Amino acid sequence: MTPLMAALLAGMILCYLVCGIPFGLVIAKLHGIDVRSVGSHNIGATNVGRSVGVKAAVATLIADAAKALLCMVLARQLVANIAFGGDYAMTNPQTSFGWVSSLFYLACICGHVFSPYLHFHGGKGISAGFGASLGLWAPLPLGLLVVFIFVVVPTRFVSAGSVAAAASLPFWALCFGFPSSALYGLVTAACIVIWAHRDNIAKLARGEEKKFSFHHEEEDK
Repeated sequence: MTPLMAALLAGMILCYLVCGIPFGLVIAKLHGIDVRSVGSHNIGATNVGRSVGVKAAVATLIADAAKALLCMVLARQLVANIAFGGDYAMTNPQTSFGWVSSLFYLACICGHVFSPYLHFHGGKGISAGFGASLGLWAPLPLGLLVVFIFVVVPTRFVSAGSVAAAASLPFWALCFGFPSSALYGLVTAACIVIWAHRDNIAKLARGEEKKFSFHHEEEDK
């Protein structure tokens, strides 16, 4: 195994295991609530917000984004140190080795959506995806955020904005000059996020999806 492949494997394992930490579940349980049994049963910030409150939702969003950002930076630095003599720029997604960082991105999403600590169940990848995008290429999450806001503000459907943002990931990658080799991991990650929203997509189609609100479930009944 080459040094590059060894570092790639180690970095992907790091991203998967750390991003699998279910901060939403932990934060909600600190408030005496198991979010897996209320609301949408999801451990993400939206359900935490509905079930626990705004502060808990913000804490979940920040924690999920931060874990992915940290993993991206550490994994890229690991590859740089082992394979590129410490040259971090060699792991930039626009380089011929951009595919390495895109696979770290994919590992972050897989860890969050298929958490090894929750029997391979988890969140839907939005907060973690935002943090991973920031660690991949700083301007990238701005494009994703524009799409998310453009959809959520008029509709108040967080799921619709999330799916639209995920679907736009390959487009923004091309706009920022990512080579085709870097797109495979990103397209796969986007598909996983969209798949994770399959129940929301079905509810949107039936007109049953809830609009965004930080009201507790008890208050909505």
